[in-house]
Amino acid sequence: MRAKGEGVERLAELLDGVLSLTLSALKWLAIPISLLLFLQWPLRDYFQAYSREANDLGQWLFALYVAAAVTAATRAGTHLAVDTLARRYPAWVRRLLARVCDAVALAPWAIFVIVAATPTIIASIGHRERFPDTGNPGYFLVKASLWLLAGAVLASIAIELLHIGDKDEG
Repeated sequence: MRAKGEGVERLAELLDGVLSLTLSALKWLAIPISLLLFLQWPLRDYFQAYSREANDLGQWLFALYVAAAVTAATRAGTHLAVDTLARRYPAWVRRLLARVCDAVALAPWAIFVIVAATPTIIASIGHRERFPDTGNPGYFLVKASLWLLAGAVLASIAIELLHIGDKDEG
């Protein structure tokens, strides 16, 4: 039985490492997003070219960034949370409530997002959908970022649920 527990723990650690690495890499998108937003005005006003391309590229990078940032903020404990009353509870009660809410509310929501969005995302990717206003390529990446958002939420929940035994002493 111990080997099974060690396997689950290793799986949780592997998943945690992959998710942490992914979120850590995607946080650097803030720099090109800021640069593209900054460049839009000079490109439009002085060069009168490529401002729309900069905007569209910034939009799909921002979609990926936000999809990762939601989970990163939640994992870091910096995401907005309604926990005014729960702050008074013992740590083990707060962890239990968080796990129950993850399993009962967040996981079904993430699964719904993946299932409901999949036909639209697949069609968008298949057509290599372009931005409607400009015709620039890459709009399908904005839609595909829904998978990243919901997948990161599910991975984070799975990590927490796989670590059930190791944090309940508090």
